[in-house]
Amino acid sequence: MLPQMVAVPNVTEASEPRTGQQEYPTAALALAAAPPARRSDRRRLWTLIGVMGFIAACGVAVLTFFGFNGGWTALVIGISSAIIPVPVLVSCFLWLDRYEPEPVKYLVFVFGWGAFVATAVALVVNTAGSYFAEKAGFSDALVAVLVAPLIEESMKALGPVLLFWRRPRAFSGIIDGIVYCGLSATGFAMVENILYLGFKGYGETADKSGPATGAAALVGIFIVRILMTGFAHPLFTSMTGLGLGVASRSSAKAVRWLAPLAGLLVAMMLHGSWNLMSVVATTSAWVLLYGYFAVMMPIFLCMVGFALWLRSNEGKLTERVLGEYSRAGWFSPPEVFALGTLGRRLSARRWAKRVAGDAGAKAMRAFQFDATRLALLRDGLHRGLDKEPKRRMEALAEERQLLTALDAYRHVFVGRDPASPRAVWDGARYHITFPDGVVRVLDAPASPVVPVPVPLAPPIPPPPAFAMPYYR
Repeated sequence: MLPQMVAVPNVTEASEPRTGQQEYPTAALALAAAPPARRSDRRRLWTLIGVMGFIAACGVAVLTFFGFNGGWTALVIGISSAIIPVPVLVSCFLWLDRYEPEPVKYLVFVFGWGAFVATAVALVVNTAGSYFAEKAGFSDALVAVLVAPLIEESMKALGPVLLFWRRPRAFSGIIDGIVYCGLSATGFAMVENILYLGFKGYGETADKSGPATGAAALVGIFIVRILMTGFAHPLFTSMTGLGLGVASRSSAKAVRWLAPLAGLLVAMMLHGSWNLMSVVATTSAWVLLYGYFAVMMPIFLCMVGFALWLRSNEGKLTERVLGEYSRAGWFSPPEVFALGTLGRRLSARRWAKRVAGDAGAKAMRAFQFDATRLALLRDGLHRGLDKEPKRRMEALAEERQLLTALDAYRHVFVGRDPASPRAVWDGARYHITFPDGVVRVLDAPASPVVPVPVPLAPPIPPPPAFAMPYYR
């Protein structure tokens, strides 16, 4: 049985509650006193080095294979052309993940996995498939429609799946699944485009008809593969990301297994259908145009709209869940309200920079990210994601760590706005110091107003580890 919520001590209008917070003369000193990020232990470091070394080795093997078999000139041209859309696609995924950005090391891992490991395996399997299909008298179209979607989607998804298996807390929702799988597919598409642009486009054509004709072929393939269908691979693999995201927010074991498999199956079907339309287009270009405008583009636009809806929902979830912490005295209502949309978050950062300089803006950004993580963590506890005692203890420990970090970041910008009266939130009411020096107790307004953050009432010793740890 959980203990009852601890009541906040009552304070008369004659005095202001003592917050017990450390006072810092400057915002920079307050930011320096914030808890540092936890360092990785030696075992995790060597694991990371081993994984990244394996990815790098696959990358070297793929590029060396391309260089020796197709020519180094074609390789350089292919890399120069294929890398053009990568910053745009990566920026789109990072923009989608603005509420709770994922660690850079995980993003680099999935991108590198798709670019080198997935392409290396797909290159070997597709080449072997074409060889055996030719021996058996079958067309390469069979490999493109049946073999390529199976192996490519499986390998692109394997990197995010491994991350989900080893670091399940790296996935906090569907947005994370889309971002991880989308970046893996972006890396894969980059290397595949090196092959098509550099070798099949420029290299083979230049060998037959000269550099000018090769350049024309390069431009034509660039328009089709980059400008018109550059979203294809990320779109296909994002279906697996949807499945991983659903699995990350479900406590049912069946859902955690079946959702990623269902997403992978849909990704293979979309990929195979697209390749089939490309094969049929060799006899009738109208099939490809119909499939592009009537099938693929609507699916792509629906996926974009769905992702934007999911992103806005993360802000609403943060505002809703952190209301519990506000009623317990951990947040003031304006702090919670300012986390609901990206526009409010931007306004809060501007305010923090105005009153506390660059240190205030940096602290407010960290405050917003950790507050979103806290909301997602609490929502996971409500959903029963951490039923096992070990995982539940880890979740509660992470919750306490986040609350400590949030309180430290708050010190950077609280009380530094000379235009705002001093106000302390006790979980139910404000204690505001008026110009006449009298502290008056007022209820929170229906619509929260600035100043965004205020000091909080003194914390009560935390309840036992098995209880809800956010009461104070």
